[in-house]
Amino acid sequence: MQSASRFLRSLTDVTKVGREANKLLHTRFGRRQFNPDGMNVLDEDWDNLIILDACRYDHFCEQATLPGRTERRESIGSATYHWVRGTFAERRLHDTVYVGANSWFLKLRDEIGAEVHTFVDLQHGGYDVEWVDEELNVVTPETVTRVAKEVAEQYPDKRLIIHYLQPHHPFIGTAGSAIFRHQSNSLIDVVAEADEATVADLREAYRENLSIVLDEVETLLDALRGRTVITADHGEMLGDRHDFVPTRDYGHHKGIFNGPTVDVPWHVKESDTRKEIVAEPPERTAVDMDRVDEQLRELGYVI
Repeated sequence: MQSASRFLRSLTDVTKVGREANKLLHTRFGRRQFNPDGMNVLDEDWDNLIILDACRYDHFCEQATLPGRTERRESIGSATYHWVRGTFAERRLHDTVYVGANSWFLKLRDEIGAEVHTFVDLQHGGYDVEWVDEELNVVTPETVTRVAKEVAEQYPDKRLIIHYLQPHHPFIGTAGSAIFRHQSNSLIDVVAEADEATVADLREAYRENLSIVLDEVETLLDALRGRTVITADHGEMLGDRHDFVPTRDYGHHKGIFNGPTVDVPWHVKESDTRKEIVAEPPERTAVDMDRVDEQLRELGYVI
């Protein structure tokens, strides 16, 4: 079986050309900024919203054994920065606390006129944070769970958004971290740098990341009051073919509205009681934007 990295090195230009062609067709040559069939999660009914970064609907259905029911929904955006713009622009969410292991909301909030009551910054906020390892600038899912439990107790009358980074790379499972060692880059480059990696290896690494974060979500659910929804900001291409020009691709890219990229889970866990939500003036602290940019670059984004 031809390794994914050799395949990518031989077809890099074709991959990029195919992606751009598909982007033009999905966006109707730039006339559509966001997925016209996508939902805005802020308009839905929930007390707690758990975001799994880059979680595909099909893989969630295969692996999740959480209490509740799962539907397929479409995301409004096909990358986190795209999703943040489409979801939060000009929204004043003074009844919502956002616990984030992903920094895009911090990066964009002033530009898009977005506010939440409190953003709990796990990357740079001074919390007692555990990191995956010294080389990967990634908060562990266990840390997200622990802080989310603390925040749920501290803000019992607020809606909560809890944003895990996984199953997005870097790959933190045993097999994935052994194969994909150069992980601070775009997914297509991560795969290309793993000399003998196959598409099967990539999918297994992704499944490992998803399994790890689902275990943490299961732990968190019992600590949350009210109606909890588990979803994703977008999906991920794992060697899938595009819809129109059928080249293979990897990762998630703005303006690509195909199934692997925008089909996300909408898993609802009901509760006998709902929160009594109260809006209050926002709490806001200073942010070191250089550190925010550093984290986003290490996830493969061009800043």
